[in-house]
Amino acid sequence: MTFSITLEDPAKPEIVALLEDGEKYGASLYPAESNHFLSIDELRADNVRFAVARDVDGVAVATGALTLNDGWAELKRMWVVPAVRGKGLSRALLTELEARAQEAGVSLLRLETGVANHEALGLYERTGFVRIGPFGDYRPDPLSIFMEKRLVSSS
Repeated sequence: MTFSITLEDPAKPEIVALLEDGEKYGASLYPAESNHFLSIDELRADNVRFAVARDVDGVAVATGALTLNDGWAELKRMWVVPAVRGKGLSRALLTELEARAQEAGVSLLRLETGVANHEALGLYERTGFVRIGPFGDYRPDPLSIFMEKRLVSSS
């Protein structure tokens, strides 16, 4: 299956629907205080790179965001429609976001995910992320796992 990944506006109705699906999934696994979703307005900020994967018919099937901070970036809003999982799309989206981070001069990626997100944890571990303690504004939470990855310069 072929996909295209581009930066897009997260406020498009089709994208909002995908983000809402991801939120519903998160709410089915964790209490509200353990979900750390960025709002549409936050996703539209100047320091955010919001990527959308589309299938050959142009249908949005996955999202991922990168928030650029001082010296590091955080992965947010990674979501793949269940019907297209298992086709390497999450890894492709992650690779795209890593490239965007490097373009912005960032060499450290961080993320927070939940303990029940086994597929996501597997992806992050296979792609070089290691577990760390809370970072930024996060506080310890038994339902959260914090990870980071040093990006290797391509030059």
